[in-house]
Amino acid sequence: MAALAQSRFSTVPGGREVWRAGDLRHEEETVLPTGHAALDAQLPGGGWPAGMVEVLQERAGQHVWQLLAPALVRALAQQSGPVVLVAPPCVPFLPSLAARGLPGERVLCVHTDKPAVRLWVAEQALRCAEVAAVLAWVPQARSADLRRLHLAAQQQGRLLFVFRGLEQRHEASPARLRLQVAGTQTLEVRILKRRGPPLEQPVSLPAHPARLAALLAARKARGVRQPILAERSHALDRTVALA
Repeated sequence: MAALAQSRFSTVPGGREVWRAGDLRHEEETVLPTGHAALDAQLPGGGWPAGMVEVLQERAGQHVWQLLAPALVRALAQQSGPVVLVAPPCVPFLPSLAARGLPGERVLCVHTDKPAVRLWVAEQALRCAEVAAVLAWVPQARSADLRRLHLAAQQQGRLLFVFRGLEQRHEASPARLRLQVAGTQTLEVRILKRRGPPLEQPVSLPAHPARLAALLAARKARGVRQPILAERSHALDRTVALA
């Protein structure tokens, strides 16, 4: 550990240590492993931090569970309350979530089309003591709105994932992490913002759970025409649950 600390810090007169901006930040804070070793290796602290993580996508809802389910399972094990989904674009397919280790009774969905209500619900959920995590689709949120949610998540030590469109990429954001997620056969996670140096190359992750990937591989080997996989996430979810 001493050698690792020396590689990240420089000592200045007076014995104080200064973090060099060219190194990945490994501050002492509580993080939750993402469940993806390749992604953890690129995140400060090695996992999802308390506070806001912003996920930018061209198609809302795609690959949400493949990216977040492993960490949400861990979060549910630490809290007695639910994972709260605010205005999800698709209705979750509960058997699929159960197959991933997320019991349907621990997933609470709040549906509303009103942007102000979405923000209010997300903030109230963050302030509930037993909530394990909050996932909110808030494409119309302003920077001030996001800052309010981020502060609430930090104060409560809560996991918060906000989902917005690619058109918001160049807007200012208070998020601890900003990710751009895309891909079909391979999940490409681009880290747009982190506490550390820029990462030029995306992190590649499996786009489908191991059971579904094995099923698709078997179908391909038999010469069976595969369905279009990128259309709706709950169609994939049904395949996973039945695999």
